[in-house]
Amino acid sequence: MVSKNTICLWFNGTALEAAQFYAATIPDSALGEVFRAPSDYPAGKQGDVLTVAFTVAGIPCIGLNGGPVFPHTEAFSFQIATDDQEETDRLWNAIVGNGGQESACGWCKDKWGLSWQITPRVLSEGIADPDPAVAKRVFEAMMTMRKIDVAAIEAARRG
Repeated sequence: MVSKNTICLWFNGTALEAAQFYAATIPDSALGEVFRAPSDYPAGKQGDVLTVAFTVAGIPCIGLNGGPVFPHTEAFSFQIATDDQEETDRLWNAIVGNGGQESACGWCKDKWGLSWQITPRVLSEGIADPDPAVAKRVFEAMMTMRKIDVAAIEAARRG
């Protein structure tokens, strides 16, 4: 079944490279159909990749090679829930180590400028804890981090 809603992400000629990386790195992700230009056009040549279908963590996406006009911003990000430190480290290190950059509170950016939130479930649960003191401790611990440290979040939950 084809999704009624597909996220379209604009790239500057690197949609296929990015889609291949996401499919190989993020669980429940895959590369789909690649559509190439059937003839020359003002911005390119016959055979150039125009769009790439892919999924990221089960979410359908299209990568559009639209040029440099509209770069990615933090206004859009993928938030990937992780189950433990090993998964958090693997995803964070893959994104940052492949030309990306770290930011604060579990955010990082890939080499194509797309923002990611690598968020351990324990962090989300801790911030949503019904005990305001627990939520405050977890939030304050997170505010000191770049990549989330699961053990430190668990310690903040316990007090």
